[in-house]
Amino acid sequence: MDGFRFWHQIMSLEKKVVKTKGAGQPYGQYSQGIVAGNFLFIAGQIGLDKEGQMVLDNTENEVRQVFENIKAILEAGGSSLNDVVRTLTFVKDLDIYETFKKVRAEYFPQESPPVNSFIQVSDIQRGAHIEIEVTALVKK
Repeated sequence: MDGFRFWHQIMSLEKKVVKTKGAGQPYGQYSQGIVAGNFLFIAGQIGLDKEGQMVLDNTENEVRQVFENIKAILEAGGSSLNDVVRTLTFVKDLDIYETFKKVRAEYFPQESPPVNSFIQVSDIQRGAHIEIEVTALVKK
């Protein structure tokens, strides 16, 4: 395939917004997720519950809430945890890594879990300690 046809196919992909009440609602002007072609891109998720409250009672519960939000958005977008190919994780403190790793293994127990980048940042919105964005496949 030549470059022109490739870019023409990319530019002609339709974009579908994914919304669910099963996850914390966006805190700002962005979508929870976007399906483009066979991919679902999920915006960075924090430990915001369905009622709009931050889950900050302990780190493990906060991380679990983030993954519950991701799971709900995946399902609303026609995907699943098994279809996740990449997670990008932002944390305020690298000491959260062991807790993150433990909880992540509960959601991605398969033999070939998605790739992940783990990055420390100076701050995350709403006092969160962790934010995770996801890219997943959508089987049409």
